[in-house]
Amino acid sequence: MSNSELTTLASTRAESGIERTRAVSPMSTASVKTPLPEPSHSGLVQRTVEACELAREAAAIAAEGIATGSMSRLNDIRQCEKELDAIDLEVDSGVTSTITRVPEAETRQLLACMKFMIGLERIGDLLLSFATSAQAAKDRLDSQDARDLTQMATVLEKMLADVGQSFSQKDVRKAIDVLRADAEMDRLRNLIFLRHIENPENVAHHSSLQVIFMTQSLERAGDHAKNLAEEVCHFVSGRSIRHLLMDYDKPKEQMFIEWLRHKDGKSQ
Repeated sequence: MSNSELTTLASTRAESGIERTRAVSPMSTASVKTPLPEPSHSGLVQRTVEACELAREAAAIAAEGIATGSMSRLNDIRQCEKELDAIDLEVDSGVTSTITRVPEAETRQLLACMKFMIGLERIGDLLLSFATSAQAAKDRLDSQDARDLTQMATVLEKMLADVGQSFSQKDVRKAIDVLRADAEMDRLRNLIFLRHIENPENVAHHSSLQVIFMTQSLERAGDHAKNLAEEVCHFVSGRSIRHLLMDYDKPKEQMFIEWLRHKDGKSQ
């Protein structure tokens, strides 16, 4: 083969290679993954509000399961708990990548989102523990225990509904309602403990251990809801209830209301 023929063959092969490259290049660019958009401040706040609703729904299921005796209904709490875990991971990751790009007021709310998710995830765990104990007790709950536990779960449901509303609307007054509701949780817990632990009437009770576990789960969930309400007061007003000087003659929510009034009066 002559030199001119070799040159022509090489040129033809090169052009063929270019054509093949052009043919496959659209496929290669199509396989490149488009990066996901960065989460927005409003989107993270909305996901936190949705988590509040999930926790409220789990408390409602707990109340319904005990009130109706439908232990199978309590299985739905597990799904709520799984969804809370997923939102917790999403918000934690989103806040980490977003918090340095927003103004100070939004930064404070994003920090509140993270704290909210920690509390809500724990509430989900506690309600799942409640469901496990309830299913262990099955139909051996005394009627009075069932009524008191249903009432505790109902109060918790209302607390979580108010927490979600106070967070989304930046409503300090609604948050203070949650702080006040915690006293009813404590009252019901004390009644159940008195009946099963001190038992002054020396009455035989069924499933006392499970009832105590259930009571503790609801009471601790109420404490977490109260902590979330305190967080709302903090990020809205810029002042933490826990940092106020303690006055043992007044509940701390009353002290916070008086501080707000004093603050509003000075600003006028």
